[in-house]
Amino acid sequence: MLSRLADVLVPTVGRLTVTADADAVLAPGSIIAANHTSLADPAIVLAALHRLDVHPVVMAAAGLWRIPVLGRALAREGHIPVHRNDPRAAQALDLAAAALREGRLILIYAEGGIPTRKDASEAPPAPFRTGLSRLAQRTGAPVIPVGQAGARRVTSGNPAKQLAGLATAPLRRP
Repeated sequence: MLSRLADVLVPTVGRLTVTADADAVLAPGSIIAANHTSLADPAIVLAALHRLDVHPVVMAAAGLWRIPVLGRALAREGHIPVHRNDPRAAQALDLAAAALREGRLILIYAEGGIPTRKDASEAPPAPFRTGLSRLAQRTGAPVIPVGQAGARRVTSGNPAKQLAGLATAPLRRP
């Protein structure tokens, strides 16, 4: 459902171009590691992966499960809440490992959060946290890197700027 929703929303706020190696195959039970630059990333990455007929289980900040409609959709679809800086964080890796054993694809933002920069410029990914390497080592799952750029032109900066960016994006088409 989230991928289909992203397919509808992303074209309304900007343009999406997806490139991939022509012979690339995402093996069942793979970890997709994407860079995280903006609040718009999950929708953009899910829309891009959906174009490639890829439907991953997303590891995301646990706070999203507190948003009424979104939280229910995330739980229903089996996405994994990550309780950052909390003893429950290890549970996320257990759930991800189980999903990988079932042949599911896992989408993880290895930086563990959105950068705190206030401008809309792109930057290299921040240092990765340990979850990606621990999950890959524990499961032996292949890691597929996904790089995305441009989401910061949709939303970036403080909360007021992010809302303004989202509101004006349909006119700007970043």
